[in-house]
Amino acid sequence: MTQPSNPASILAQAMAQLPLIAILRGLTPAEAPAIGQALVSSGFAIIEVPLNSPEPLHSIATLTRLLPSTLIGAGTVLRVQQVKEVHAAGGRLIVSPNFNPAVVAQALALGMVVLPGVATPSEAFAALDAGAHGLKLFPAEMLSPATVKALRAVLPTTAALMPVGGITPDNMAAYLAAGATGFGLGSALYAPGRSAEQVHLTAQNFVNAFRG
Repeated sequence: MTQPSNPASILAQAMAQLPLIAILRGLTPAEAPAIGQALVSSGFAIIEVPLNSPEPLHSIATLTRLLPSTLIGAGTVLRVQQVKEVHAAGGRLIVSPNFNPAVVAQALALGMVVLPGVATPSEAFAALDAGAHGLKLFPAEMLSPATVKALRAVLPTTAALMPVGGITPDNMAAYLAAGATGFGLGSALYAPGRSAEQVHLTAQNFVNAFRG
């Protein structure tokens, strides 16, 4: 299968496979191969290593070598220099908890997929105008399904809306019904010290819940 070359196509292909982002906060480079394989074997196509993890660039480089067809990159990206470092490590994805126009611009300049974090309509429209490929709705604990439904009513129908924060297999259906495109999954999917077998089982639970 040929790999798409532009970021929008790369994201679209990964989202078509499974629009769930595995957020591996606290992952170590030693754990990365087994955890990455466990996720991919469960159907995951998008993996994010937050930059406040131990040696995150090492983990990203390891994962991109091991899983070249998976969309892999960094989360908690706050500064332009960090975008450059993630790109140098082989990452193709930039996820932020906030919308920083300079971070989005740098990711676009390097041909990377960029998903900034937003919590209001003003932030959402500004991020899309800046070229964001999708929107991380964060924190989802503050953004109810009713809020997502209101955002979906005014945002472009093509805009990917990804609630992140407190997402579990039990609350996904309400967000999907409200118009969410997919989700970012954090500690409910992976936490430091969790075995690859445990992550595989949890990942399968999320996949089953998403697919209904």
